[in-house]
Amino acid sequence: MAILITNNKGEKMKMTSDSKMKAFGLLLILTLCIGAVFSIMPADVAAERIKDVANFSGIRENELIGYGIVVGLNGTGDKDGTYIFQPFANMLTRMGVNVNPADIKGKTKNIAAVIVTARLQTMTKPGSKVDVHVASIGDAKSLQGGTLLMTQLKGPDSQVYALAQGPVSIGGFVAGGSGGQTIKNHPNAGSIPNGAIVEKEVPIQLARKKHLELVTAVQDFTTTKRIAERINRDLKADIAIAEGPSSVSINVPDAYSAKIVEFMSRIELLDVEVDMPAKVVVNERTGTIVMGDNVRIAPVALAHGGLTIEIKTDYAVSQPLPLAPKGAETVVVPEKEVKVEEKKVALTEVKGATIGELVKGLNALGVSPKDLIAILQAIKASGSLKAELVIM
Repeated sequence: MAILITNNKGEKMKMTSDSKMKAFGLLLILTLCIGAVFSIMPADVAAERIKDVANFSGIRENELIGYGIVVGLNGTGDKDGTYIFQPFANMLTRMGVNVNPADIKGKTKNIAAVIVTARLQTMTKPGSKVDVHVASIGDAKSLQGGTLLMTQLKGPDSQVYALAQGPVSIGGFVAGGSGGQTIKNHPNAGSIPNGAIVEKEVPIQLARKKHLELVTAVQDFTTTKRIAERINRDLKADIAIAEGPSSVSINVPDAYSAKIVEFMSRIELLDVEVDMPAKVVVNERTGTIVMGDNVRIAPVALAHGGLTIEIKTDYAVSQPLPLAPKGAETVVVPEKEVKVEEKKVALTEVKGATIGELVKGLNALGVSPKDLIAILQAIKASGSLKAELVIM
């Protein structure tokens, strides 16, 4: 077969056998390159950064807690509770005001006892500010307009790591009196943005560290194996090994012994394809159903009908007529109405090879989320649902 090409003048030229072989070789290389590019594109699209699916062991949040007093409430504070009046009297005594707790009890409604909590990140330097959350522990009606007095926030080791103080924001309100009230959100809990100043750092030694450990957010052997392979491929050395479904052990190379933070940043920015287990999460209280992309269902036929029984009772009053005989009384006669309704349904086939087909098949039944929960439980019991069913 002859291959014709044209020159820059548009004239046809006949290729020689050597030219044919060169052109064929160039076309083959170009085809292989294009195929290689398209073969790696899906992996890049599905990849996630390591910092989004795992964190280094020891780099975490630390819980802080403290007992505090909120003042400045408009008559919505604690009314009864010696645990608030005694600490308040002690505080005034330290400030040079001698007060008997019995003199305060029952005479003020503008203070409230609260629990103050915060989360302190590892290696947060003293002088930094963190958010705090405030919640009432007494019978206060609302913390609206209150100010938290200086509160020590301690860790599990009973050491003071931060001091909290400031106006409480509840994001709502309480209005009205004994006759009626309007309440927005939850007025007995609030927050203070940047309300605590860090006084002590939670230290962690990173300098000259020879070993690191990555902890994944979700336990999965496949994911930890891929993370170890991705790190080894990027560093061109066997320094990472998956030790379980949630941990990857990493040996720090000698080149990064003095640059440990740079090494950790490099690992965090690597992309890895995460394998998520097939799972269906059901919340029966709210009727919420969440399905992952890996959920599959074997072909199954099902029918779901609902039986509704409604019992309604009306009370009719029979009163004696005017000039009725002596002894006639008013009689209340209950009248009950019972209504039974059964929904008629047909047998429906649900294939569900993909999540889209599964949702389409379940929607064809025209059931509510509450009924859908019962259907999923029945499908799981039959062995057709190829996923873990988690009921909250």
